[in-house]
Amino acid sequence: MRYLGIVLMTAILTSGVAAAPSTDDAGYRKDIETWRAKRVERLKAPDGWLSLVGLEWLKQGTNTIGSAKDNAIVIAKAPPHLGNIVLDRGRATFSLDPRAVKAAKIDDANKVGAELVDDSHEKPTLVSFGTVNFYLVHRGDQFGLRIKDSAAPTRMRFTGIDSFAIDPAWRVEAKWEAYNPPREVEEGNILGQIDKVVVPGAATFEHDGKTWKVEPIIENPGDTELFLVFADRTSGKETYGAARFLYAELPKDGKVILDFNKAYNPPCAFTPYATCPLPTPQNRLDMRVTAGEKKYRGAHE
Repeated sequence: MRYLGIVLMTAILTSGVAAAPSTDDAGYRKDIETWRAKRVERLKAPDGWLSLVGLEWLKQGTNTIGSAKDNAIVIAKAPPHLGNIVLDRGRATFSLDPRAVKAAKIDDANKVGAELVDDSHEKPTLVSFGTVNFYLVHRGDQFGLRIKDSAAPTRMRFTGIDSFAIDPAWRVEAKWEAYNPPREVEEGNILGQIDKVVVPGAATFEHDGKTWKVEPIIENPGDTELFLVFADRTSGKETYGAARFLYAELPKDGKVILDFNKAYNPPCAFTPYATCPLPTPQNRLDMRVTAGEKKYRGAHE
């Protein structure tokens, strides 16, 4: 069904938007500044990426959870024995330990257990206790717990984000070539896992007298934006080594706007517990993209 949804969306994917603004376009610069401020606000939110403190993979069968050392998954701020998760043929069921019933909530309600909905759905099941919560993530054939803490040191000690100066020349109008049918390619992530993603087309643009092509994806059927994971000659130097991310509006009239001033660091730039995708070979650019976010000064690397 996911693939079919992408195929049906192909009919929409043909673009052309306003030309890049002039260098004295104060309105454009203000828009980018506002976008950057909102980006930092989301990052600093109590449940934002700065609150991520753990990623624990589940084994088949029973996985005990708590702060006591005899648990399979140890979470320092949890009750000694919080409960357990039984993973059986792709289904994960959480049960609270009777001693922890008053200490934790499931989806902000007093429950003794629930089948966990993973993060491939809009609202995964959330188990919370104190300043900590966790939910189920699904990567390839593995299931794990993404653990967040609103009092995490990474959040409390956030040092802000450095960016290149806003440069309207990096807001490029690209020619859109829709793939019919869309292409399925393999995309790795920072943990070495491989996933299949659907590429609906290619965006070709010119910069500094050369022609470049990238292949963004649509993450889920029904999405209203393209998603690009890219690396360039600044990666590992001025910018985060693995990649940067960029969203773009869907194409119109055979054109798509790629605004590299909105290129931003993936969660992995801030925490070792994220599962960030890596660029495909087509999206590794042999040029310096001197726009968007720079390497995070408080990086864990």
